Amino acid sequence: MMLTREDNERITLVGSGTPMGEVFRRYWIPAVLSEELPEPDCPPVRVKLLGENLVAFRNSNGQVGLLDRYCPHRRVELFWGRNEECGLRCVYHGWKFDVKGNCVDMPNEPAESNFKNKVKIKSYPVHEAGGVVWTYMGPESEIPPLPDYEWVRAPETHRFISKTYQESNWLQALEGGIDTSHSSFAHNNNIADKNMLRNRATAPKLEVVKTPYGYNYAGIRDLGEEGNYVRAYQFVMPFQQMRGQMCKWTDGSREEYPTVRGHMWVPIDDYNTYVYNFMYSADPSVPLPHEFVMEQEKYFGRGPDDYIPGSGYRLKRNRTNDYLIDREVQRTKTFTGIEGINTQDMAFQENMDGAIVDRTIERLGTADAAIIAARHLLIEATREVQNGNKPRGVDSQTYNRIRGCDKILPKGVDWKEALKEEMTALY
Repeated sequence: MMLTREDNERITLVGSGTPMGEVFRRYWIPAVLSEELPEPDCPPVRVKLLGENLVAFRNSNGQVGLLDRYCPHRRVELFWGRNEECGLRCVYHGWKFDVKGNCVDMPNEPAESNFKNKVKIKSYPVHEAGGVVWTYMGPESEIPPLPDYEWVRAPETHRFISKTYQESNWLQALEGGIDTSHSSFAHNNNIADKNMLRNRATAPKLEVVKTPYGYNYAGIRDLGEEGNYVRAYQFVMPFQQMRGQMCKWTDGSREEYPTVRGHMWVPIDDYNTYVYNFMYSADPSVPLPHEFVMEQEKYFGRGPDDYIPGSGYRLKRNRTNDYLIDREVQRTKTFTGIEGINTQDMAFQENMDGAIVDRTIERLGTADAAIIAARHLLIEATREVQNGNKPRGVDSQTYNRIRGCDKILPKGVDWKEALKEEMTALY
């Protein structure tokens, strides 16, 4: 689906009043990780979301507020504020705001003044679940049910979530994540191993099935007499993908720690994105050991030592140093020479043709079926919102019982029927 310039802008730009920006403002979306506000009265955190400058803080009772970043008095940054006694106090003149944006103290005004009762700062509702502080930025009359993904319901012992900063438009990040066939190339970290499932069949057949929440899709790889390796994914509007990693890629046997994994690509603004990366145990009886989680995070390029300290989740391997590409490793061992699965993705997505890719000159093929389907749904969503209707996936009842999975199936078996139970939530 080669997009027109108008449709490309329609689904990439996210500021207030833009078609896609209004779509995002109909969903609960991540604002920060809970770990960014670790305790009551901790320092506030700058947040930029859909182009809006905000500030988040956790009050004395543990509640989170998400406010306009600037004090309505003289527009000083509330990031510098004192977080104290259930409110964030501007340090310029002492005005203090609660988590709902109400001005609760105005010490530079006379005691008899009621001016504070007339002042309110912009605030957005929040909901904390799954290690994430979620927010809703749309019309109050359209607020949807709270986020209820399976990974959010999984206990803390069975799940993990992390976050990385990416210098690209949100859509080229998402499209890289839902692209199935590139893993045989971009993520081939052992070019000498011809037995990896995705290396044995580098041109998977893609099948996409639209649903009330978005679509599910499968990459089907022909393994000859052994059958088909099927990896089934979920795309949940407007920005989430989930997939199964229950089979070992070497031989298809069950992983010691079978997992469901995924990403949410959350626009900071038109040119930058936060990628939220979640992983949870596919089996409620199998918690995820910390050592396993850290090993996986390092493999994907976002282990604790991969971040620049205090940088807002930016990675040490980034575009300023060409992601520390090692050409000798590329020549002899891996396809890219870049360490970290998701760092490889970032390298491609941050350095495409233009800050926002010109999709009018692309040449898409059959391997791009999931990308084409996502574009159709995003354009559909912008039109639904403009017509006063609800887009797909705002109702948690449409997605709260789904998950991804992978399995080797006999030839001729319909994956949709064969994997129906395995694609149904257990939490």
